[in-house]
Amino acid sequence: MALSDADVQKQIKHMMAFIEQEANEKAEEIDAKGLYQLLEPRMIVCCRKQDFPLVKAAVQKAIPMYKIATKRDVDVQIDQETYLPDEIAGGVEIYNGDRKIKVSNTLESRLDLIAQQMMPEVRGALFGANANRKFLD
Repeated sequence: MALSDADVQKQIKHMMAFIEQEANEKAEEIDAKGLYQLLEPRMIVCCRKQDFPLVKAAVQKAIPMYKIATKRDVDVQIDQETYLPDEIAGGVEIYNGDRKIKVSNTLESRLDLIAQQMMPEVRGALFGANANRKFLD
């Protein structure tokens, strides 16, 4: 049984809504993780210009969760003067109030972390185990 054009359009809209919902949930999770990593009373969030509405909504949802989990008040500002470059795939950078501490939660920084963590496995797969190696980092 083939689907009609209207049914296909309906399925596409449903899938797009699901993908958008998943992206919003992931944005909230990324923002919350950054807040938990800093644990500062004042934080500044930087994002791409096109992600500003999404990040603003995610931060507004993350603040109450942060307050409940940490039992601390927090002042979170979203930087509207300095945006992350459009070339990055997405994510946020969160700074403490005086911008001396940074948590980079962009897709690129997360991929770099994974690449560093997997380096011993990649080395072993490419070159085999080395009996002389004492540390696997």
